[in-house]
Amino acid sequence: MSSLYTRSKEYTRSRKAQSDSPPSSPSPIAKTLRHERLSRLEAATNPTTSDSSYSDRASSRSSAYTRRENRLAALSSRAEEESNRDYKKLYESALSENQKLKSKLQEAQLELADIKSKLEKAAQKQEKTSDRSSMLEMEKREKRALERKLSEMEEEMKILTELKSDNQRLKDENGALIRVISKLSK
Repeated sequence: MSSLYTRSKEYTRSRKAQSDSPPSSPSPIAKTLRHERLSRLEAATNPTTSDSSYSDRASSRSSAYTRRENRLAALSSRAEEESNRDYKKLYESALSENQKLKSKLQEAQLELADIKSKLEKAAQKQEKTSDRSSMLEMEKREKRALERKLSEMEEEMKILTELKSDNQRLKDENGALIRVISKLSK
C-alpha cells in the first residue's frame, strides 16, 4: 500500500512537471508506471502458470469474501429473527400483563361497587336509626306530656270527687233547710 502511495505521488509530481514544461517525450517514471499497468492487465486477461498462484490467491480472497458475506448475512438474519422474536415476546408479555391488569381493575371496580352499596345501606340504616332516635325522643316527649296530663286529670278527678261530695252535702243541707222552712211555715 505504501508503495502505491509513493508511486502515485511520484506520478502526480511527474504529471505536474510535465504540464509545466512543454510537451516532450515521457519521463522514465511514467514509462515504468505504464509498463507495470500493462503487465497487470495482461496477467489478468491471460493467466499463466506463474500467475496461477496469483489467481489462486484472488479466488481464495473472493471465496473468503463470500464466506464472510454469508456469515454476516446469517448473523444479520439471526439478529433480525431474534429481534422479531424479542418484539413478539415483548408484545405477548405486555398483552398478558394488560389482561391481568384489566382483570384486577374489574375486580377492584366490583369491590368498589359492593363497598358503595354497603356504605349506602349503612347510611340508610343510620338515617333510620337517627329517625328512630328522633322518633323515640318525640315519643318520650309525648309520653311525658301524656303523663303530665294524666297527673293533671287525676288531680281534677280528686277535685271533682271533692266537689261532688261538697255538692251532695250542700244538697242535703238545702233539703234540710227546705224542710225546716216548710215546718215553720205551717
